[in-house]
Amino acid sequence: MRTTQELFSLAGKTALITGGSRGLGLQMAEALGEQGARIVISSRKQADLDEACAHLKERGIDATAIAADLAQDAHIQPMVDEAMKRLGHIDILINNAGASWGAPAEEYPVEAWDKVMNLNIRSIFLVTQAVGKASMIPRKYGRIVNIASIAGLAGNPPGTMKTLAYNTSKGALVNFTRTLAGEWGAYGITVNAIAPGFFPSKMTKGVLETIGAEALAKDAPLGRIGDDEDLKGATLLFASDAGKHITGQTLAVDGGVSAV
Repeated sequence: MRTTQELFSLAGKTALITGGSRGLGLQMAEALGEQGARIVISSRKQADLDEACAHLKERGIDATAIAADLAQDAHIQPMVDEAMKRLGHIDILINNAGASWGAPAEEYPVEAWDKVMNLNIRSIFLVTQAVGKASMIPRKYGRIVNIASIAGLAGNPPGTMKTLAYNTSKGALVNFTRTLAGEWGAYGITVNAIAPGFFPSKMTKGVLETIGAEALAKDAPLGRIGDDEDLKGATLLFASDAGKHITGQTLAVDGGVSAV
């Protein structure tokens, strides 16, 4: 029987993290790397990736990067192929790449709808399918962690965000998680989702500037928004063998906002 230290250890494991160059993705890359995983991070901009890899290596983490625009189907398979070449196999997939767009529903541009839906759900399907076929299904092992949002669990309060496509895409991702867990459990693959609340990031910068961190914190029973450590525990649970009997679940990490 393994100890808890052994269950949470990622020594000898490998991970691919999309949207891993900053914000929540970089925080999760830190979490996996700190527990011993070899990681590959991906995002669109090479400069951001270089900075992130330097940061991770300073922390003693084995990390490399692949620049890819996952909104373009043609970039997905080459990104997965290159990650497989570098890692040998992929034990853990963190689907974090995403985008948002704010506009009233009655004026929402169809181009914006397509952009958000294509990156936030279509690309996740394609990346996950590619990783599953290349590594997880043949090896009968995998840990998939999808980054949803509490915006996928409820609507927006009146007078706040107008993010119809984002909320819709994250709601779809929650059910994608449930459905894939049902199908791929037979291969020893767990599929779970984390639904963050408000964390400081490039995506939430506009909301934080408009509404303010203090106002958002007032809605949380814990009285604050997320910080640069708050996703690490949930990520590690779902990515490690400590969570090997958990699948198809969505865990809100939001200070209790979704509970009240």
